[in-house]
Amino acid sequence: MATKDSTIDELREKKVFVWDLLVRLFHWGLVAAFLIAYLSEDDFLTIHSWAGYIILGLLLVRVVWGFVGSRHARFSDFVYTPSQIVAFVKDTLSLRAKRYIGHNPAGGAMVLLLMLSLVLTSVTGVVLFGVDEGQGPLAFLVLSGESFWGELLEELHEFFANFTLFLVFIHVAGVIVESLIHRENLVSAMVDGKKRPLEK
Repeated sequence: MATKDSTIDELREKKVFVWDLLVRLFHWGLVAAFLIAYLSEDDFLTIHSWAGYIILGLLLVRVVWGFVGSRHARFSDFVYTPSQIVAFVKDTLSLRAKRYIGHNPAGGAMVLLLMLSLVLTSVTGVVLFGVDEGQGPLAFLVLSGESFWGELLEELHEFFANFTLFLVFIHVAGVIVESLIHRENLVSAMVDGKKRPLEK
């Protein structure tokens, strides 16, 4: 005869499908493309620029999927008010944060921040590629010699790239903390798409 504890353990072993294939491919594709773009910045301009184009393409697909995709992929499922986000962060710091099956308020805010920062990084990169190198879809913007605009674009591009990296570190820390609080492997969930159901 099953004990109460063994029944609870069995329920915990059962998983529900949360992250669809497109969300997972977007997530890991973005990780790879950003890593390649960041590491190839100075010495491999062609690789760097193509990684940037891939990031823009992934972001475009994800924005569309945020409106028409599966339940937990939609923005309506993880966009919260600032007060909800602040309350969740406070609860997390006191180790009593509520568990969410999809993105929690802080995670949802991080998704939006990362997407915005990556858009700004990529767009400034595409414009800079045209202004400085006379290449890419904005090659007609090429400026001869040293230019204030070229230098400004380069500074903005580097700032947003580094700001994105900063957000990535916060995101990873948040994933680790949430995984520990709820005894759940969130990285694994973004691989197989499955999570433990919410306990009733």
